[in-house]
Amino acid sequence: MRVTSSLSQALTPSAVALGNFDGLHRGHCKVIAALREFSLERSAHLTVVAFDPHPQAFFSGQPQLLLTPLEEKAALLEQLGIEQLVLLTFDEALAQLSPPEFVEQILVQQLAARCISVGFNFGFGRQRSGTTADLDAIASQYKIPVNIATPQTAAAAPISSSAIRAALQDGQLDQAQQMLGRPYTLTGTVVEGQHLGATLGFPTANLKLPEDKFLPRQGVYSVGVTGPSLPQAQKGVMNLGCRPTVDGTHQVPEVHLLDWSSDLYGHTITVSLEQFLRPEQKFDSLDALKAQIQQDCKAARAHQSSVMQT
Repeated sequence: MRVTSSLSQALTPSAVALGNFDGLHRGHCKVIAALREFSLERSAHLTVVAFDPHPQAFFSGQPQLLLTPLEEKAALLEQLGIEQLVLLTFDEALAQLSPPEFVEQILVQQLAARCISVGFNFGFGRQRSGTTADLDAIASQYKIPVNIATPQTAAAAPISSSAIRAALQDGQLDQAQQMLGRPYTLTGTVVEGQHLGATLGFPTANLKLPEDKFLPRQGVYSVGVTGPSLPQAQKGVMNLGCRPTVDGTHQVPEVHLLDWSSDLYGHTITVSLEQFLRPEQKFDSLDALKAQIQQDCKAARAHQSSVMQT
């Protein structure tokens, strides 16, 4: 899949799915799916147009933590068959474009859009003043059809990136998975840690994640682990937190693979969160911590066995 921040290098004509697409949840997939037939009918390149940085990060001046940082988002889009991801640099000039200017200068002149698809609550243009109805009206002047995806729900609740973040913060993995359409994952590089787990008999792979990756609730999880260096998916237990028993100061995802003993330093792995087992806690001794880790491993195996039997 082609990824570009240069509008002049984008493949045209295009069939454009427009939005931030953080999380690439089921609602986003609905927006993208509507373009497939359009793109074939009009011989247009299937394109996702997103903003970089996230508009909220631009206006607040604070980094925006993302469900799917850029590399992860690009990989998921490629799996969906997207031909190109165009990243619009969100700066003051872009923020000041009126809705008609945005459509004419970006979608028509630069991307030669033949069709457009957006979510039901999409807003665009200066101060987000443009609505989906405005987009439809402006695009119709250029004879460009606009698809407005209907709201999607999970367990009768609206699907949104913010709802997924809230579910993850509460440790509600099933709820988050229903909205995402897949487990929430953490992908990173295995780096050296303090080797405390190994001294306790539970060696861990410490993950270095993108700085803008959104992290779920602190605690212990049953997880699945995949990666190019692993011949098959592995079962594991992950602790996400500051390790209060050993006076840790920053969050570190530490993954213990239940049936794997070789080291993975320098390798990339993806951790799929399957079940929240318990909150992080401080123990009076390393022996107490070791005993709890044994219980966590037992609980993870029990959960993973029950999943395989259903």
